[in-house]
Amino acid sequence: MDKKTEINGRLFKKELGLETFLFPLIFIAFFALFVVKMGLANTLNTMMNTAYRLLIDTVLYLTAVCVIMGALSALLNEFGFVSLLNRLLQPLMRPVFGMPGAASLGVVTTFLSDNPAILALADDQNFRRYFKAYQFPALTNLGTAFGMGLIVCSYMYSLSPLMGRPLGLAVIVGLVGALIGSIISTRLMLIFTKKHFGAETQLAPAEGGAEELPEKMRPVRDGGVGSRMMNALLEGGHNGVKMGVSIVPGVLVVCTLVMMLINGPAADGTYTGSAYEGIRLLPMLAGKIDFILKPLFGFSSPEAVGVPVTALGAAGASLSMTATLIRQGLIGPCDIAVFTAMCMCWSGYLSTHTSMMDSLGCKELIGKAIGCHTLGGFCAGIAAHWIFVLLSMIG
Repeated sequence: MDKKTEINGRLFKKELGLETFLFPLIFIAFFALFVVKMGLANTLNTMMNTAYRLLIDTVLYLTAVCVIMGALSALLNEFGFVSLLNRLLQPLMRPVFGMPGAASLGVVTTFLSDNPAILALADDQNFRRYFKAYQFPALTNLGTAFGMGLIVCSYMYSLSPLMGRPLGLAVIVGLVGALIGSIISTRLMLIFTKKHFGAETQLAPAEGGAEELPEKMRPVRDGGVGSRMMNALLEGGHNGVKMGVSIVPGVLVVCTLVMMLINGPAADGTYTGSAYEGIRLLPMLAGKIDFILKPLFGFSSPEAVGVPVTALGAAGASLSMTATLIRQGLIGPCDIAVFTAMCMCWSGYLSTHTSMMDSLGCKELIGKAIGCHTLGGFCAGIAAHWIFVLLSMIG
Protein backbone atom coordinates (compact mmCIF):
# COMPACT_ATOMS: atom_id res chain seq x y z
CA MET A 1 0.00 0.00 0.00
CA ASP A 2 1.13 3.59 -0.53
CA LYS A 3 3.74 4.84 1.91
CA LYS A 4 2.98 7.60 4.41
CA THR A 5 5.25 10.59 4.85
CA GLU A 6 5.32 12.69 8.01
CA ILE A 7 5.62 16.44 7.44
CA ASN A 8 5.37 18.91 10.32
CA GLY A 9 3.74 16.30 12.51
CA ARG A 10 1.08 15.34 9.93
CA LEU A 11 0.93 12.24 7.73
CA PHE A 12 0.69 12.58 3.95
CA LYS A 13 0.39 10.24 0.96
CA LYS A 14 0.78 10.76 -2.74
CA GLU A 15 -2.25 12.47 -4.23
CA LEU A 16 -2.95 9.46 -6.46
CA GLY A 17 -1.96 5.96 -5.43
CA LEU A 18 -3.10 2.35 -5.41
CA GLU A 19 -5.77 2.89 -2.76
CA THR A 20 -7.22 5.78 -4.76
CA PHE A 21 -8.40 3.27 -7.37
CA LEU A 22 -8.97 0.24 -5.12
CA PHE A 23 -11.24 1.90 -2.57
CA PRO A 24 -14.06 2.89 -4.99
CA LEU A 25 -14.15 -0.67 -6.33
CA ILE A 26 -14.33 -2.19 -2.85
CA PHE A 27 -16.93 0.34 -1.71
CA ILE A 28 -19.16 -0.24 -4.73
CA ALA A 29 -18.86 -4.02 -4.35
CA PHE A 30 -19.83 -3.82 -0.66
CA PHE A 31 -22.77 -1.50 -1.35
CA ALA A 32 -23.88 -3.84 -4.14
CA LEU A 33 -24.34 -6.63 -1.57
CA PHE A 34 -27.34 -4.72 -0.23
CA VAL A 35 -28.64 -3.27 -3.50
CA VAL A 36 -28.74 -6.62 -5.33
CA LYS A 37 -30.88 -8.19 -2.62
CA MET A 38 -32.90 -5.23 -1.31
CA GLY A 39 -33.03 -2.84 -4.26
CA LEU A 40 -31.49 0.63 -4.31
CA ALA A 41 -34.53 2.51 -2.97
CA ASN A 42 -35.13 0.03 -0.14
CA THR A 43 -31.43 0.00 0.80
CA LEU A 44 -31.29 3.79 1.14
CA ASN A 45 -34.65 4.00 2.93
CA THR A 46 -33.73 1.24 5.38
CA MET A 47 -30.39 2.90 6.08
CA MET A 48 -31.98 6.25 6.88
CA ASN A 49 -34.93 4.78 8.82
CA THR A 50 -32.68 2.53 10.89
CA ALA A 51 -30.38 5.42 11.76
CA TYR A 52 -33.40 7.53 12.75
CA ARG A 53 -34.92 4.82 14.94
CA LEU A 54 -31.55 4.22 16.62
CA LEU A 55 -31.23 7.94 17.29
CA ILE A 56 -34.70 8.23 18.84
CA ASP A 57 -35.03 4.84 20.56
CA THR A 58 -31.45 4.21 21.66
CA VAL A 59 -29.12 7.20 21.53
CA LEU A 60 -31.38 9.44 23.61
CA TYR A 61 -31.75 6.67 26.20
CA LEU A 62 -28.01 6.06 26.28
CA THR A 63 -27.40 9.80 26.60
CA ALA A 64 -29.73 9.89 29.61
CA VAL A 65 -27.77 7.01 31.15
CA CYS A 66 -24.48 8.84 30.48
CA VAL A 67 -25.79 12.04 32.10
CA ILE A 68 -26.98 10.28 35.26
CA MET A 69 -23.83 8.15 35.54
CA GLY A 70 -21.63 11.17 34.80
CA ALA A 71 -23.28 13.11 37.62
CA LEU A 72 -22.97 10.15 39.97
CA SER A 73 -19.28 9.58 39.19
CA ALA A 74 -18.48 13.30 39.68
CA LEU A 75 -20.27 13.22 43.04
CA LEU A 76 -18.34 10.12 44.13
CA ASN A 77 -15.09 11.77 43.10
CA GLU A 78 -15.86 15.09 44.82
CA PHE A 79 -16.42 13.53 48.24
CA GLY A 80 -13.52 11.08 48.16
CA PHE A 81 -15.18 7.76 47.36
CA VAL A 82 -13.00 7.34 44.26
CA SER A 83 -9.88 7.95 46.39
CA LEU A 84 -11.10 5.35 48.89
CA LEU A 85 -11.74 2.86 46.11
CA ASN A 86 -8.30 3.58 44.71
CA ARG A 87 -6.69 2.82 48.08
CA LEU A 88 -8.64 -0.44 48.38
CA LEU A 89 -7.58 -1.60 44.91
CA GLN A 90 -3.92 -0.68 45.16
CA PRO A 91 -2.77 -3.85 47.01
CA LEU A 92 -4.24 -5.99 44.21
CA MET A 93 -2.57 -4.28 41.26
CA ARG A 94 0.96 -5.69 41.39
CA PRO A 95 0.14 -9.35 42.17
CA VAL A 96 -2.85 -9.47 39.78
CA PHE A 97 -1.90 -7.14 36.92
CA GLY A 98 1.85 -6.72 37.39
CA MET A 99 1.31 -2.95 37.60
CA PRO A 100 2.10 -0.46 40.38
CA GLY A 101 -0.66 0.40 42.82
CA ALA A 102 -1.14 3.81 41.20
CA ALA A 103 -2.58 2.06 38.12
CA SER A 104 -5.72 1.40 40.16
CA LEU A 105 -6.59 5.07 39.69
CA GLY A 106 -6.64 4.43 35.93
CA VAL A 107 -9.01 1.51 36.46
CA VAL A 108 -11.41 3.63 38.51
CA THR A 109 -11.38 6.65 36.19
CA THR A 110 -11.97 4.64 33.00
CA PHE A 111 -14.68 2.54 34.65
CA LEU A 112 -16.52 5.73 35.57
CA SER A 113 -15.99 7.37 32.17
CA ASP A 114 -14.32 6.08 29.00
CA ASN A 115 -11.01 4.72 27.64
CA PRO A 116 -9.25 8.07 26.98
CA ALA A 117 -9.69 9.09 30.65
CA ILE A 118 -6.40 7.28 31.27
CA LEU A 119 -4.65 9.98 29.22
CA ALA A 120 -5.60 12.63 31.77
CA LEU A 121 -3.29 10.85 34.20
CA ALA A 122 -0.47 10.28 31.74
CA ASP A 123 0.94 13.82 32.05
CA ASP A 124 0.71 13.93 35.83
CA GLN A 125 4.23 13.51 37.22
CA ASN A 126 2.77 12.41 40.56
CA PHE A 127 1.21 9.48 38.69
CA ARG A 128 4.10 8.70 36.32
CA ARG A 129 6.74 8.36 39.02
CA TYR A 130 5.34 5.01 40.16
CA PHE A 131 5.89 3.34 36.76
CA LYS A 132 8.81 1.69 35.03
CA ALA A 133 9.11 2.42 31.30
CA TYR A 134 7.75 -1.00 30.32
CA GLN A 135 4.67 -0.70 32.54
CA PHE A 136 3.42 2.61 31.19
CA PRO A 137 2.23 1.51 27.70
CA ALA A 138 0.21 -1.31 29.30
CA LEU A 139 -2.05 1.38 30.79
CA THR A 140 -3.78 1.47 27.40
CA ASN A 141 -4.81 -2.18 27.71
CA LEU A 142 -5.66 -1.90 31.40
CA GLY A 143 -7.74 1.25 31.04
CA THR A 144 -9.58 0.13 27.91
CA ALA A 145 -10.66 -3.12 29.58
CA PHE A 146 -12.67 -1.07 32.08
CA GLY A 147 -13.76 1.77 29.77
CA MET A 148 -17.44 2.72 30.01
CA GLY A 149 -17.80 -0.05 32.60
CA LEU A 150 -20.37 1.76 34.73
CA ILE A 151 -22.50 2.63 31.70
CA VAL A 152 -22.26 -0.87 30.21
CA CYS A 153 -23.25 -2.55 33.49
CA SER A 154 -26.03 -0.03 34.21
CA TYR A 155 -27.51 -0.36 30.73
CA MET A 156 -27.39 -4.16 30.69
CA TYR A 157 -29.10 -4.33 34.09
CA SER A 158 -31.73 -1.83 32.96
CA LEU A 159 -32.84 -4.38 30.34
CA SER A 160 -34.21 -6.68 33.07
CA PRO A 161 -37.88 -5.70 32.50
CA LEU A 162 -37.46 -6.24 28.77
CA MET A 163 -35.90 -9.67 29.38
CA GLY A 164 -38.64 -10.53 31.88
CA ARG A 165 -36.23 -11.57 34.62
CA PRO A 166 -33.50 -9.95 36.78
CA LEU A 167 -30.15 -9.62 35.04
CA GLY A 168 -28.07 -8.77 38.11
CA LEU A 169 -26.25 -12.12 38.10
CA ALA A 170 -25.54 -11.88 34.37
CA VAL A 171 -24.07 -8.39 34.78
CA ILE A 172 -21.89 -9.44 37.74
CA VAL A 173 -20.63 -12.46 35.81
CA GLY A 174 -19.90 -10.20 32.84
CA LEU A 175 -17.95 -7.87 35.11
CA VAL A 176 -15.88 -10.82 36.34
CA GLY A 177 -15.31 -11.92 32.74
CA ALA A 178 -14.10 -8.42 31.82
CA LEU A 179 -11.73 -8.51 34.80
CA ILE A 180 -10.28 -11.82 33.58
CA GLY A 181 -9.91 -10.40 30.07
CA SER A 182 -8.17 -7.30 31.42
CA ILE A 183 -5.65 -9.40 33.34
CA ILE A 184 -4.81 -11.46 30.26
CA SER A 185 -4.57 -8.41 28.00
CA THR A 186 -2.39 -6.43 30.42
CA ARG A 187 -0.10 -9.32 31.32
CA LEU A 188 0.47 -10.21 27.66
CA MET A 189 1.23 -6.56 26.86
CA LEU A 190 3.78 -6.43 29.69
CA ILE A 191 5.68 -9.35 28.13
CA PHE A 192 6.18 -7.36 24.91
CA THR A 193 6.91 -4.03 26.60
CA LYS A 194 9.47 -5.60 28.94
CA LYS A 195 11.35 -6.96 25.93
CA HIS A 196 11.14 -3.57 24.23
CA PHE A 197 12.15 -1.29 27.14
CA GLY A 198 13.91 -3.62 29.55
CA ALA A 199 12.77 -4.45 33.07
CA GLU A 200 14.69 -1.72 34.93
CA THR A 201 14.42 1.32 32.63
CA GLN A 202 12.86 4.26 34.44
CA LEU A 203 10.01 6.22 32.89
CA ALA A 204 11.06 9.63 31.61
CA PRO A 205 9.37 12.68 33.19
CA ALA A 206 6.49 14.22 31.26
CA GLU A 207 7.33 17.22 29.10
CA GLY A 208 4.98 20.11 29.82
CA GLY A 209 2.84 17.76 31.86
CA ALA A 210 -0.05 18.62 34.08
CA GLU A 211 0.53 20.44 37.34
CA GLU A 212 1.66 18.10 40.11
CA LEU A 213 -0.85 17.45 42.86
CA PRO A 214 0.23 17.40 46.51
CA GLU A 215 0.87 13.84 47.60
CA LYS A 216 -2.08 12.14 49.30
CA MET A 217 -4.35 15.09 48.49
CA ARG A 218 -7.29 15.43 46.10
CA PRO A 219 -8.70 18.51 44.38
CA VAL A 220 -12.18 19.72 45.42
CA ARG A 221 -14.56 22.47 44.28
CA ASP A 222 -15.12 25.79 46.04
CA GLY A 223 -18.01 26.36 48.47
CA GLY A 224 -19.81 24.44 51.16
CA VAL A 225 -21.07 20.87 51.03
CA GLY A 226 -24.35 21.76 49.31
CA SER A 227 -22.65 23.96 46.71
CA ARG A 228 -20.00 21.34 45.97
CA MET A 229 -22.67 18.68 45.62
CA MET A 230 -24.73 20.70 43.14
CA ASN A 231 -21.67 21.74 41.12
CA ALA A 232 -20.42 18.16 40.98
CA LEU A 233 -23.81 16.88 39.82
CA LEU A 234 -24.16 19.56 37.13
CA GLU A 235 -20.57 19.35 35.86
CA GLY A 236 -20.68 15.55 35.88
CA GLY A 237 -23.99 15.64 34.02
CA HIS A 238 -22.49 18.05 31.51
CA ASN A 239 -19.64 15.61 30.90
CA GLY A 240 -22.26 12.89 30.48
CA VAL A 241 -23.92 14.95 27.73
CA LYS A 242 -20.56 15.16 25.93
CA MET A 243 -20.14 11.40 26.21
CA GLY A 244 -23.70 10.83 24.99
CA VAL A 245 -23.12 13.06 21.98
CA SER A 246 -19.78 11.37 21.27
CA ILE A 247 -21.45 7.97 20.85
CA VAL A 248 -23.87 9.24 18.18
CA PRO A 249 -21.57 8.57 15.17
CA GLY A 250 -20.70 5.11 16.39
CA VAL A 251 -24.31 4.13 16.99
CA LEU A 252 -25.75 5.61 13.79
CA VAL A 253 -22.97 4.59 11.41
CA VAL A 254 -21.56 1.35 12.82
CA CYS A 255 -24.77 -0.01 14.30
CA THR A 256 -26.87 0.77 11.22
CA LEU A 257 -24.39 -1.11 9.07
CA VAL A 258 -24.20 -4.09 11.43
CA MET A 259 -27.99 -4.24 11.83
CA MET A 260 -28.40 -4.35 8.06
CA LEU A 261 -25.87 -7.18 7.93
CA ILE A 262 -27.71 -9.08 10.69
CA ASN A 263 -31.45 -8.63 10.08
CA GLY A 264 -33.53 -10.01 7.25
CA PRO A 265 -36.57 -8.83 5.26
CA ALA A 266 -40.03 -8.08 6.65
CA ALA A 267 -42.18 -10.89 8.09
CA ASP A 268 -43.68 -11.69 4.69
CA GLY A 269 -40.21 -12.03 3.12
CA THR A 270 -40.32 -8.77 1.17
CA TYR A 271 -38.30 -5.58 1.53
CA THR A 272 -40.20 -2.41 2.30
CA GLY A 273 -37.44 0.07 3.19
CA SER A 274 -38.47 0.04 6.86
CA ALA A 275 -36.01 0.28 9.73
CA TYR A 276 -34.08 -2.79 10.83
CA GLU A 277 -34.30 -4.74 7.58
CA GLY A 278 -31.18 -6.32 6.10
CA ILE A 279 -29.51 -9.14 4.21
CA ARG A 280 -28.69 -11.56 7.10
CA LEU A 281 -25.06 -11.91 6.05
CA LEU A 282 -23.51 -12.04 9.53
CA PRO A 283 -25.88 -14.76 10.87
CA MET A 284 -25.17 -16.83 7.78
CA LEU A 285 -21.41 -16.54 8.31
CA ALA A 286 -21.77 -17.12 12.06
CA GLY A 287 -23.84 -20.23 11.31
CA LYS A 288 -20.91 -21.64 9.36
CA ILE A 289 -18.71 -21.51 12.47
CA ASP A 290 -21.45 -22.10 15.04
CA PHE A 291 -19.66 -25.29 16.09
CA ILE A 292 -16.87 -23.01 17.36
CA LEU A 293 -18.94 -20.07 18.69
CA LYS A 294 -21.50 -22.18 20.60
CA PRO A 295 -19.10 -24.01 22.96
CA LEU A 296 -16.92 -20.93 23.47
CA PHE A 297 -19.49 -18.15 23.93
CA GLY A 298 -22.82 -20.00 24.14
CA PHE A 299 -24.63 -17.55 21.85
CA SER A 300 -28.36 -18.31 21.73
CA SER A 301 -28.58 -17.32 18.05
CA PRO A 302 -26.22 -16.48 15.18
CA GLU A 303 -27.46 -12.86 15.31
CA ALA A 304 -25.87 -12.43 18.74
CA VAL A 305 -22.39 -12.31 17.22
CA GLY A 306 -23.17 -8.79 15.97
CA VAL A 307 -22.93 -7.28 19.47
CA PRO A 308 -19.26 -8.12 20.21
CA VAL A 309 -18.37 -7.39 16.58
CA THR A 310 -19.81 -3.90 16.99
CA ALA A 311 -18.03 -3.46 20.34
CA LEU A 312 -14.73 -3.61 18.46
CA GLY A 313 -15.43 -0.13 17.14
CA ALA A 314 -17.94 1.42 19.53
CA ALA A 315 -19.24 0.19 22.88
CA GLY A 316 -22.27 2.49 22.72
CA ALA A 317 -23.28 1.08 19.36
CA SER A 318 -23.02 -2.49 20.63
CA LEU A 319 -25.25 -1.68 23.61
CA SER A 320 -27.92 -0.30 21.33
CA MET A 321 -28.24 -3.65 19.55
CA THR A 322 -28.89 -5.63 22.71
CA ALA A 323 -32.43 -4.37 23.36
CA THR A 324 -33.42 -5.12 19.75
CA LEU A 325 -32.17 -8.72 20.04
CA ILE A 326 -34.11 -9.16 23.30
CA ARG A 327 -37.34 -7.90 21.69
CA GLN A 328 -36.81 -10.40 18.87
CA GLY A 329 -36.32 -13.23 21.40
CA LEU A 330 -32.85 -14.01 20.06
CA ILE A 331 -30.79 -13.78 23.26
CA GLY A 332 -31.02 -14.80 26.92
CA PRO A 333 -29.31 -13.99 30.25
CA CYS A 334 -26.15 -15.94 29.38
CA ASP A 335 -25.75 -13.77 26.27
CA ILE A 336 -26.10 -10.66 28.47
CA ALA A 337 -23.22 -11.93 30.64
CA VAL A 338 -21.04 -12.47 27.56
CA PHE A 339 -22.04 -9.11 26.04
CA THR A 340 -21.26 -7.29 29.30
CA ALA A 341 -17.81 -8.89 29.46
CA MET A 342 -16.87 -8.30 25.83
CA CYS A 343 -18.45 -4.84 25.43
CA MET A 344 -16.68 -3.63 28.56
CA CYS A 345 -13.34 -5.32 27.85
CA TRP A 346 -13.18 -4.27 24.19
CA SER A 347 -15.18 -1.00 24.54
CA GLY A 348 -14.37 0.26 21.08
CA TYR A 349 -10.62 -0.38 21.37
CA LEU A 350 -10.04 -0.44 17.61
CA SER A 351 -11.11 3.21 17.49
CA THR A 352 -9.16 4.36 20.56
CA HIS A 353 -6.03 2.19 20.92
CA THR A 354 -4.09 3.92 18.15
CA SER A 355 -4.61 7.45 19.48
CA MET A 356 -4.03 6.38 23.08
CA MET A 357 -0.74 4.63 22.32
CA ASP A 358 0.33 7.62 20.25
CA SER A 359 -0.46 9.96 23.15
CA LEU A 360 1.64 7.78 25.45
CA GLY A 361 4.55 8.00 22.97
CA CYS A 362 4.47 4.30 22.07
CA LYS A 363 3.35 4.22 18.42
CA GLU A 364 5.71 1.33 17.68
CA LEU A 365 3.72 -0.92 20.04
CA ILE A 366 0.24 -0.22 18.64
CA GLY A 367 0.00 -3.56 16.82
CA LYS A 368 1.00 -5.54 19.91
CA ALA A 369 -1.45 -3.59 22.10
CA ILE A 370 -4.31 -4.33 19.71
CA GLY A 371 -3.34 -8.01 19.39
CA CYS A 372 -3.15 -8.51 23.17
CA HIS A 373 -6.47 -6.78 23.71
CA THR A 374 -8.19 -8.80 21.00
CA LEU A 375 -7.21 -12.00 22.78
CA GLY A 376 -8.20 -10.50 26.14
CA GLY A 377 -11.70 -9.72 24.86
CA PHE A 378 -12.17 -13.26 23.55
CA CYS A 379 -11.07 -14.66 26.91
CA ALA A 380 -13.47 -12.29 28.70
CA GLY A 381 -16.42 -13.62 26.70
CA ILE A 382 -15.42 -17.27 27.12
CA ALA A 383 -14.91 -16.83 30.87
CA ALA A 384 -18.27 -15.09 31.31
CA HIS A 385 -20.07 -17.84 29.40
CA TRP A 386 -18.66 -20.72 31.40
CA ILE A 387 -18.92 -18.97 34.76
CA PHE A 388 -22.59 -18.27 34.07
CA VAL A 389 -23.16 -21.89 32.99
CA LEU A 390 -21.50 -23.23 36.17
CA LEU A 391 -23.47 -20.86 38.42
CA SER A 392 -26.72 -21.83 36.65
CA MET A 393 -25.96 -25.51 37.28
CA ILE A 394 -25.27 -24.85 40.95
CA GLY A 395 -28.38 -22.67 41.31
